Amino acid sequence: AVVSTQSTGMLFLFLGMILFFDKGLLAMGNIMFLCGLALIIGLERTFRFFFQRQKIKGTVAFFGGITVVLLGFPFTGMCIESYGFFVIFSGFFPVAVNFIRRIPVVGNLLNLPGISHVAAKLEGQSRYNV
Repeated sequence: AVVSTQSTGMLFLFLGMILFFDKGLLAMGNIMFLCGLALIIGLERTFRFFFQRQKIKGTVAFFGGITVVLLGFPFTGMCIESYGFFVIFSGFFPVAVNFIRRIPVVGNLLNLPGISHVAAKLEGQSRYNV
């Protein structure tokens, strides 16, 4: 039930974007995503995660974007929220890319010419490392 709340939130966010930034779906997705995160890692850890000193800029953008979506400007709110999401979770990208590289089929896709450059940037490596 805990992971399903998180998954349903992500599904609503996806559907809200596919259906031309539907305000209701985006708002439900945001609320369910945050509730699912709090249920998975706990309220105290969620609060500590979002309000770390180095992540405060991303947190303000993320919650500001949610507020803008709830006020009725879904496209603008999702742009602001996406920026905040990338700032907050940028520390996880190297770990995620490194994990994906080890998956047999998907790892090979990250070595394709256009994708390898993006994956290297997300991982924090230069293309010219030896």
